[in-house]
Amino acid sequence: MGKRILLKGAILVDPSQEINDYRDLLIADGKIIDIAPSLEIYEDDVEVIDLEEKVIIPGMVDLHVHLREPGERARETIEDGLTAAIAWGITSVCCMPNTLPAVDNYMMVEYIKGKAHQANLGHLYTVGALTKGRAGQEMTDYASLIDAGAVAFSDDGNYVDNGLLMWNIFKYLVPFRKLVVSHCEDSSLVGKGVAHDGYYASVMGLKEIPRVAETVAVARDTLLAQATGGNLHIAHVSCAGTVEWIRWAKENGIKITAEVTPHHLLLTEECLEGFNTMAKMRPPLRSESDRQALLEGIRTGVIDIIATDHAPHKWEDKDCLFEEAAFGVSSLDYAVSLLLTELVHPGIISLDELVNIYSCKPAALMGLPAGTLCKGAVADIAVLDLHAVDTIDSNKFYSRGRNTPFDGRHIKGKPVMTFVEGELKMKDGKVFK
Repeated sequence: MGKRILLKGAILVDPSQEINDYRDLLIADGKIIDIAPSLEIYEDDVEVIDLEEKVIIPGMVDLHVHLREPGERARETIEDGLTAAIAWGITSVCCMPNTLPAVDNYMMVEYIKGKAHQANLGHLYTVGALTKGRAGQEMTDYASLIDAGAVAFSDDGNYVDNGLLMWNIFKYLVPFRKLVVSHCEDSSLVGKGVAHDGYYASVMGLKEIPRVAETVAVARDTLLAQATGGNLHIAHVSCAGTVEWIRWAKENGIKITAEVTPHHLLLTEECLEGFNTMAKMRPPLRSESDRQALLEGIRTGVIDIIATDHAPHKWEDKDCLFEEAAFGVSSLDYAVSLLLTELVHPGIISLDELVNIYSCKPAALMGLPAGTLCKGAVADIAVLDLHAVDTIDSNKFYSRGRNTPFDGRHIKGKPVMTFVEGELKMKDGKVFK
């Protein structure tokens, strides 16, 4: 047995064990080997870390990030994205396949795994492409991608318009028990739209993306999942109508789950004022009534998890005319602190609920060895200081993407330590590679 680490004096918040109380954790060989209200160990091979007034949680699990590699290293690299995740208490991430080329074959998954191994930071899992080249015309070789390690399938960024193809995809993937992660936006209704079809798009003269573009797509995929027994996961829910469709689907026994992003939970179309390209994203920021519906969806469990949809861009991708600007927000760098500040501290959700929807449930949904700190579990841990205050400064991001509508916002609560397989990877903002 190698060197052991004893974490003492902190409150452990772990919904997987229904624990919210003082616990000490003993770590060895990358796993939790003991957990108790008080552990006293005096052997020389034990490093004791006093965490009084801190909170220990399972490392966060983000099922929806864009790491841009291969093909767009100027926007992000796997190493930089994982560094940002570790710096902010996120120990496992799933990367989307809209790279150049797309992750639609065995060798692409192997490439990403190799880059993650070289980075030696957090856990990286690959989502394979639903269709070859993400072109929506032909299924990929799912068995080969799964053998390589793909944990789910998506054409994220593109909607599979061909209903017959999507029907066959659901049927084919049923025996594999893998999620179909659907980017639900009907492309014909989105057209060249760049903003929500509300007041601000109207007065600013911007082409609109109506809510129905999302709900129509969700309705089709929900019915296809019902007909085939497929496993459907709705990415980045943005509007009230989608929440109602998901509610109906769950009440009718359809295998459906859904995610919402921090920016859709916290922002509205008002952020577009002044042609703010940092607030341009797909699906777009919508109305306050939609935002409230998303919050209610989280509170009631209709929406299952939070995922960032981290989408880093170069500065020039946003420093241009609104119509020409790229969609997306870089968000790994501050997501945990924003959620603590805007949801937990005001009492909208509890810390237990946040850990559940951003760690425990995402891990269970994808079947990942994460999201719990029970005895014998992998020691992927985030240590929080709930009282630490800071200001979001995009110039200090670990990610290459500086594109955020949250720049300058004050935050309260942040990760101060991150452990991956029992190894300290971040302390007070410094990441150890």
